[in-house]
Amino acid sequence: MAFDRYSRHARWFALPMILALSGLLRSTAATGQAGSPAVAPHTLPRIPPRIVDAVDESKLVSLSGQTHPLAAAKYDEGAVSDSLSLEHMFLQLRRSPELDAALERSIAERENPQSGSYHQWLTADEIGADFGPAQQDIETVVTWLSSHGLRVNAVSRNGMTIDVSGTAGQVRDAFHTQIHQYNVEGKRHIANAGDPQIPAALAPTVVGFVGLHNFMPRSALAKPVRNFSFPCNGCPSGLDDVPQYDEAPADLATIYNVTPLYHAKVPITGKGQTVVVLEDTDVNPVDVATFRKAFGLSSYSGTFTQIHPGAGCIDPGVNGAEGEAALDAEWAGGVAPDAAVQLASCADTQTNFGALIAAQNLLDSPNPPPIMSLSYLQCEADIGPGGNAYINSLWQQAAGEGVSVFVAAGDGAAAGCDDANTATYAISGVAANGLASTPYNVATGGTDFLDTFAGTNSTYWTSTNSATGKSAISYVPEIPWNDSCGSNALYIYFGYSSGLSFCNSSLGANFLNVTGGSGAPSAIYPKPWWQNNVVGVPNDGRRDLPDVSLFASNGFWGHAILFCMSDTAEGGSPCDYNNDTDTLNNSAGGTSFTAPQFASIQALINQKVGGPQGNPDSIFYKLAKAEFGSSYHPDQHGLWACNEIQTSGISASCIFHDVTLGNNVVPCYGTNNCYDPSAGLYGLLSTSDLSLLQAYFAAAGWDFTSGLGSLNVTNLVNSWP
Repeated sequence: MAFDRYSRHARWFALPMILALSGLLRSTAATGQAGSPAVAPHTLPRIPPRIVDAVDESKLVSLSGQTHPLAAAKYDEGAVSDSLSLEHMFLQLRRSPELDAALERSIAERENPQSGSYHQWLTADEIGADFGPAQQDIETVVTWLSSHGLRVNAVSRNGMTIDVSGTAGQVRDAFHTQIHQYNVEGKRHIANAGDPQIPAALAPTVVGFVGLHNFMPRSALAKPVRNFSFPCNGCPSGLDDVPQYDEAPADLATIYNVTPLYHAKVPITGKGQTVVVLEDTDVNPVDVATFRKAFGLSSYSGTFTQIHPGAGCIDPGVNGAEGEAALDAEWAGGVAPDAAVQLASCADTQTNFGALIAAQNLLDSPNPPPIMSLSYLQCEADIGPGGNAYINSLWQQAAGEGVSVFVAAGDGAAAGCDDANTATYAISGVAANGLASTPYNVATGGTDFLDTFAGTNSTYWTSTNSATGKSAISYVPEIPWNDSCGSNALYIYFGYSSGLSFCNSSLGANFLNVTGGSGAPSAIYPKPWWQNNVVGVPNDGRRDLPDVSLFASNGFWGHAILFCMSDTAEGGSPCDYNNDTDTLNNSAGGTSFTAPQFASIQALINQKVGGPQGNPDSIFYKLAKAEFGSSYHPDQHGLWACNEIQTSGISASCIFHDVTLGNNVVPCYGTNNCYDPSAGLYGLLSTSDLSLLQAYFAAAGWDFTSGLGSLNVTNLVNSWP
């Protein structure tokens, strides 16, 4: 959708703005007596216990790494009251390594078309019974918790998570850590002041808490800044008065070749499919209806409902995350307009993120949804060992049940621990989004369009919109999304020879940020079997992000994505797309968009092949290997034919558009993955502090900037096995 965003009288440039748990869990409240719940037995009692010694409170071990990095002395305002209620804390358990390997094999068999178990999905109860901790171990932990006055609310059906409530004093008594209050940049939080401790006898089964703090995940929504100007003597004039070409659903359908599916003999529109977006807020359903009507989707049969899954899930109402939830709900049906979209939300607790509470409840239900999307960020280091173990077991459970999970890779380029909304440079090094880095979900990355840089807007966009907001003409060549001075597209555009010189210039100072499509190796998970033997995938032994990408820019090069959120109390604006100001206010970027968009694409796949597909990554990488090959050769036809920068036009047979020009390198400071040849100046994020190994550049095949690249959706759907 095209509109004139820029003043005709000044140089404007778009920069980024800078558990009440379910009764669907395995119930432990049958007796109705606090501290002595009835724990449902495993159906197969063959799993041997791992807790073999008596629980001795005098023999303790620390649960290392389970203090949040921001629970630091400089922010500490002292201990909270012992009476502070902490509801629905999640204590994460572990299964034996042998059972973990057995479950991984079982899931792989269900994803293998040659297996007799192909698509014979497990239930939550089967996962708990066959692969969970021993029932005796669960009961031992429950008894110990109860002995300290803590109330056990439920045990998840996979047997991996105990939902427990109590007071700060009871937590201190049981886990030998105090809960303190912290003031971080004017925002108050609570968190444990030191690593928890447990009796050594419990250590074989207890990983630790998912969290004893309320440093919650961040939204992956990147709003553009309005009317930002900067002095630029002698700068190129290409960004003056450039119209804004924003992406509406019809534009995405054109750019990524979805439209032929809508017009097939049997239309593929997501009919009969359900997509769930996971949130911690409600939205105004009128906004979803407005979005669908404005962009020609209301003529389809797709529906929108809001649910609060599980008897213990508290309705969060509407809060500051409404913009994120609105775009998720709108775009989850934006590619599959006949799909049923459900917004599943639960309120945050003092120690738990509502969107994950909703996910757990849905996965523990008898009929889990086939597709789920999450657009939030929290790096692996901030999540900690207990939280990472929980996320892994949650998405592992989803994969075993046949549920496809799409999670935004992040908006902080390769600097996943630094906040893209506020950071002017990276200080925490290379890091991945821990909500997206498991081997059991698809990590969705983000790109930008190349046309403004190349001066070819008119080649790919019309100056007027169709009745559905469409102005895209065809596929638009892509580069990695990167708003920072480390972007080689940006520093070349302004006539600089390197990111180092540009970031340390007066002009480059206007582009000190870490905003861009995220990609990095996991610090936790080994490389999954399906991510091997594809061109570009590094031999690093690590789960690497992202997997796939779509356009996600926040207006930096004149392109953003449209949505509707009209609640002025939460920062919204009227959704009048004939008004340039309202259109700008309802445009944004971020991998927030790509997660629900890929979920919507999965609804098309599920309709075409007739059922849930589990984790789609194994198929994505199998198709990519067939297209790109397993090793790079300069004359390799598949790579060149699907390379987005070739002048002769990308091949109509491609499934993936290989993004090969650009980077997601950002400025940095300090000595954590930061190369700075001159002390006191800004450096560039690098995998080495001693030499410039920039993190990261686009390259042939898979890379850390866009994964396998973006999609030709029709070819993907028609090639799905």
